[in-house]
Parts: sequence; structure tokens; C-alpha cells
Amino acid sequence: MASTSAPLTLPVLPLDDEVVLPGMVVPLDLNDTDVRAAVEAAQAAARSEPGKPRVLLVPRVDGTYAGTGVLGTVEQVGRLADGDPGALIRGRGRVKIGAGTTGPGAALWVEGTTVDQNVPDPLPGHVAELVKEYKALATAWLRKRGAWQIVDRVQAIDDVSALADNSGYSPFLTTEQKVELLETADPVARLKLATQQLRDHLAEQDVAETIAKDVQEGVDKQQREFLLRRQLEAVRKELRDLNGDGKDAAEESDDYRARVEAADLPEKVREAALKEVDKLERSSDQSPEGSWIRTWLDTVLELPWNDRTEDAYDIQGARAVLDAEHAGLEDVKERITEYLAVRKRRTARGLGVVGGRRGGAVLALVGPPGVGKTSLGESVAHAMGRKFVRVALGGVRDEAEIRGHRRTYVGALPGRIVRAIKEAGSMNPVVLLDEIDKVGSDFRGDPAAALLEVLDPAQNHTFRDHYLEVELDLSDVVFLATANVLEAIPEALLDRMELVRLDGYTEDEKVVIARDHLLPRQLERAGLDPEEVVLEEGALRRLAGEYTREAGVRTLERSLARLLRKVAAQHELGERELPFTVGQEDLRALIGRPHHVPESAQDPAERRTAVPGVATGLAVTGAGGDVLYVEASLADPETGAAGLTLTGQLGDVMKESAQIALSFLRSHGAELELPVGDLKDRGVHIHFPAGAVPKDGPSAGVTMTTALASLLSGRLVRTDVAMTGEVSLTGRVLPIGGVKQKLLAAHRAGVTTVIIPKRNEPDLDDVPAEVLDKLDVHAVTDVRQVLELALAPAVNGATPEVPVAA
Repeated sequence: MASTSAPLTLPVLPLDDEVVLPGMVVPLDLNDTDVRAAVEAAQAAARSEPGKPRVLLVPRVDGTYAGTGVLGTVEQVGRLADGDPGALIRGRGRVKIGAGTTGPGAALWVEGTTVDQNVPDPLPGHVAELVKEYKALATAWLRKRGAWQIVDRVQAIDDVSALADNSGYSPFLTTEQKVELLETADPVARLKLATQQLRDHLAEQDVAETIAKDVQEGVDKQQREFLLRRQLEAVRKELRDLNGDGKDAAEESDDYRARVEAADLPEKVREAALKEVDKLERSSDQSPEGSWIRTWLDTVLELPWNDRTEDAYDIQGARAVLDAEHAGLEDVKERITEYLAVRKRRTARGLGVVGGRRGGAVLALVGPPGVGKTSLGESVAHAMGRKFVRVALGGVRDEAEIRGHRRTYVGALPGRIVRAIKEAGSMNPVVLLDEIDKVGSDFRGDPAAALLEVLDPAQNHTFRDHYLEVELDLSDVVFLATANVLEAIPEALLDRMELVRLDGYTEDEKVVIARDHLLPRQLERAGLDPEEVVLEEGALRRLAGEYTREAGVRTLERSLARLLRKVAAQHELGERELPFTVGQEDLRALIGRPHHVPESAQDPAERRTAVPGVATGLAVTGAGGDVLYVEASLADPETGAAGLTLTGQLGDVMKESAQIALSFLRSHGAELELPVGDLKDRGVHIHFPAGAVPKDGPSAGVTMTTALASLLSGRLVRTDVAMTGEVSLTGRVLPIGGVKQKLLAAHRAGVTTVIIPKRNEPDLDDVPAEVLDKLDVHAVTDVRQVLELALAPAVNGATPEVPVAA
């Protein structure tokens, strides 16, 4: 029987997923915030009371406290075995938890009443039998575990309550079962519960032992079966040899040894394959290793180890193929032509293989979307007479995708490079590694790092895939890697590739591409004959110049498709007769108004540079070159908002360029005849429109300087002028990158005058001649030259009023 006594006030020590029963002694880690708070609160309370500090040990399961706890005394505070601070706590008796209260320290304090354990003495007959049964079951379980020293201690316990609580040490009990024991106040009922739990556990152990015994007998049977089958195979082999019987067709197809010996394999590959055949012959039909070996042998035998296509050494014919399939892109065409010419001369002089390496190539085609990087790979293979295979790397995050999986894994496969060689059917294909800048990395490794060996001409003749584990010669492969953003390619990987930039097309090239390539393809997709719809060159030029503004031609092709769909639909509705010639005046009626009217074609009063403080810059984005406008304004002096404000989602480098531009004008304003006094007392605000697009880089320095100078002087920036260049504190104009892309963007935007740094003059050699003929390019060394060229003269010598920010 159980009864309650006087209330207690104790700090709560919560035990997460753990239960302590009376009589148990447990060490607790004081690094736990709740444990430390409870122990410190108990120690604080014990200073004013005799005896050891007391805490209330309460189980907390899934954040819910039990209704009954255990009164515990802090026996000792010191260090645990691992050196962490800890406390040794002994469970004394059950406490029924009541309402919360207050107490010293950060612990939770509650009121509770102790639960007395009353058992008649002497024990009734049924209780004595229960005690005897529990001790017998506990002794049997402890002997199975070899815990002989604990058996005597359990046998010596005579108190029913202590005997039942002793089961709290049992490791097989769940937290819920221990909580049930804790909350069972009646000692006899608790001992019955503990006996039932122990009985159930021993029954489960008996079942587990029976299952283990059955499994062992099954394994022994399989081993005997394996031995007998091997003996049977040996007997059959001796009988075949004795009688001279030949193998049937099925046996011949499964004879990997014959297939390996008949295959044209490199010597080291043959040795590795024969070793695997030996393993296969020693393994049983039921062994999973046999399946793995067969898959590996099939992969090795399917690879074209010594198959190569002959290169087309008609250099002029190869160049004609490239010119016919792609307009522009002179750099990559010249590189492929050079490669074929050198390879032809090496072959003629017997230098096809030098030091185990063949004359492959690794090119990185970097440029904005839509310029033809991916389609160029197929044209290169066509021109060289090689097989072509494309490997898409966008979004690949697993290193095993490149180097393959180890054969120990279920479902292991070779990497994408080996699969590409197998798909091509030759050892010298053109492999296009598409979107190499989109490769990611995570806990499964870095695929870009795995590509280092693949794309290194000094190493890839001995490339070793994790699945094959034999050397594969990739030195004769032409690798073409495509990327949109050069900075996204790891430096070590970029160092192994020859960089070829595809900076976009001029308007003339776009017209040629649309006429010769895009229009015939879209006519076929629209179900129209070339004679039924004809586009004048003026219509194509307006499509390229005013309906699209891009470095590539994807949007141009979509515009052509939309136009042809419109004509086909009108013909089916009876609204238009075919054949039909589309002129530039017909475009608005068919596909709407133009989306990209050049700034120079707008009304002078509506242009962005129609007010002082706005300058036109040039920038490079992931989609190619683009025009960038810079706006500057001064705050009202009465607001007191001095300092520099920058908006437009700018990077750190661009913010520093704005500080440099402002510092230059402050220090050289008198020399430039600018009212720099306004810069001291009034806040300066510089804004880059298209604020949702991140911008960074130093090349907008001269543009910001010009915008601020225009703002202070009241002189407008010429509409036909765009500029690029980094500015220094002394006013020097420093070189930048992406000159070709920026000049192409200026040409598309209708700009006629471009200012670039003097040290970037050599980059003008890469700009198409038709673009340079339409641009007036000024190479400058000092920002003063920029201001002379960019700022329009003041009207009648008067200075217009400086705009003020709201």
C-alpha cells in the first residue's frame, strides 16, 4: 500500500528521455543548463537547512513532464570520468508533484508530497511467491549476460519496493516502461509490472536465439551446397575433357575468357579482365559478386579501346563546313583550323603519338547565352569527321558522375566521361562538356575538381575511372567546354583549357544568321514553304535591332517563329493570301511595337541624358555587353543629409569607385571650374537604374565621375557618348575588361561615340571592322579628356540650375 505525507518544496531537475527510480545512483553532466540550474538551486537552499542538497528528478518525455518524480540528494559534485563537471545524485523516494512555486536560483520549483511504501511484514504468501519469481527471472537474465557479481546483490534484496525499483537498471526497458514503473505507487503492483516486463524480454530473447540458430543452419546448408556444386562442376569438366564434348552456343556466349582473349584490348586492360574472369570462375552462380563481375566485363568489352575515326585533313573543306553552319565566330573557327593543320603535319611526320600522348585539344568556349556554343560542338565534329557526344554538366553535384562509382556500391556505374566514350564508339570523339560553369559541389564532392585530370593534356592519357580501375587514354579526345560566366569556372580548371571567347554577334551577323539558318528552320516548323513567306532584309534588320537586344540570337529566333505563326494563322483564317513578303512596316501589325528603341532615336526631351547628372556607361553581364546609365543628384542643403548615398544593388568594388570619383572631384574641382562647395554641405546620391540587377566592378568609375561633373557644372552629357574605364584618385583612366562586348552593346544601343582607356587600345583588334566603322572610339588616359569629350558646352555660357533630390 502507498500513502502520502507532508509536502516538500524542491527544485526540478528534468531528465530528457531518462528515468531514475528510488535507490538508483546516477552521475549527471553539469554542462546541461537544466541540471546545473537545479543543482545550484538545491545547494542555495541547503545553506539554510541541514542535510544534503535535495532535487526533484522528473522524467521529461517529448517535452511533457511525468506526474511523479523522485526525491534525490546531491551526494557529490566534482568531475566525471571524461573531465566534464558533474554531480552524483542518489534517488531516495517517490514524490507526487503538485503546483509550481518560487525558490532561489534559475530552476523551476514545485511543491510535492512524498509517497510512503507500506508493505506488511511478514509478506503474504502470494507476494513472497512473486518475489521469488522475480529473483529467478532476474538471475536467469544476468547469467546470460555473464553478470555473476550482480546476482548475489539481487538475491540479497528483501524489500519489495526496492526489488521492483532495482529493475530501473535494466537496459532493455523503454523510457515509457520506466515511467510506468515510477508512477505505480503500490510496491506489490510495481513488482508485478517489473516481473511481467522481465518475463516478456526473456521470451523475446528466446525467439531471437531460435532465429539466429535457424539462420546459422541455413548458412551451413548454403556452404555445403556451394561445395557440392563446385565438385559437380569439376566432375562435369573432367567428363567433357574425357569424351571430347564441345560446348553449346549458350556456354560459348557465357565464356568471358574466350571473349576477353578474342577482344582487341590493351595489354594492361587484358590482364585486369582475365583476373576478373578468374574470380568469376571461382564464384558460385548465386553469389552477388558474380553479377558485379559480369557487368564490369561487359562494360570493358563494349568500350572502343582501339577504335578511332580518321580525321578529315581537308583543311579548306573543314573551314567551309564551319562557315556554312555558323556565321561569325572567327576565333573558334581559326582555332579548329589550326588544330587540324598541325595534326595533319604531325601525322605526316610520324609524330601522332609522343610520350604516350596524342594530339587532343581542350577548348573553353565562354560567352553569353544564344551565341551558338553548344551547336558549335556538333559543327566541329562534322568538320573533323569525328563522332560527337554531348555531356550536360549543369547542376551536377556528385563527383562520382565524373569519375564513376566504386564497384562495391550496388548499382555502380562508370562516370559520364567513360559513358560518353562508350556512346561515341571511338576513342577520339568530340566531347562537348556543356555548362561547365553550372557545376556545383556539396557533401558528395566537387565534380569540377574531378574534371582536372580529364581536361589536363599532361594527365588524361592515363585517366582512371573509379568503376573501371584501368587506365583510359583520353589524349586524342577534343574536349569543348561551354560556359556563360568565366568567373564561375575554378581557376585550376580554367588553367587547363584554352580560352576562346564568343562575345556576341553584330547586327550584320545576326541578319545573316537569321536569313541563312533561323528563317529556313522556322519556316519548316511553321509548315510553310520558302516561297510562301519572304522576309526583306530591312525587316530582319529591324527585328534584330529594335525587337531584340541580346548578344545571341535565341530571342531573334523566337521573334521569327512568332511572326511566321501569325502569318500561318492569318492564312488559315482567310485573312491573308500567300505568298506574302514581310517588310519592316509590316512588323508592327504582326508582332506588335518594338521593345528596344535606341536612345538616339527618341525625342531629345525624352532621353535620359536630357538633364544634367546622367551619363551613359558600358558594362558586361552574364548575357553579354549592356548599356548602363548612371544618375546623380544633390540633396537640399536644408535637409542636412550630407554624405554619399548609393543605390542600385551595387557591389563593394563599385561602391569604392563612387567614393574615388567623389574624392577626385572634391580635390580637383577648382581646377575643373566646378562648384565643389556643394559637395561639402549637400548630400550626393548616385543611382544605377535596374535596381533588381546586382552590379559590381571598377569600370563604371569614369561614368560616375562624368555624371557628378555634369551635375555640378549643369552641362548635359552628350546622348551619343558612352564610356567605360576605371578612375584613380589622381584622375588616371585605368584599363578594364570586356571591351569587345561593351562596344557591341554600344553599337546595338545606337551609340556613335565610345570612350575607352588608352591601355585598352590593343583590344580593338578583336572588335569586328563593321562595328568600328560605325563607332568613333576615343582612347584616353585622363578623366579630364573624358569630360571634354562627354560634356556638352554650356548654353550661352550660362550654367543651368543644379537638380535637387526630393
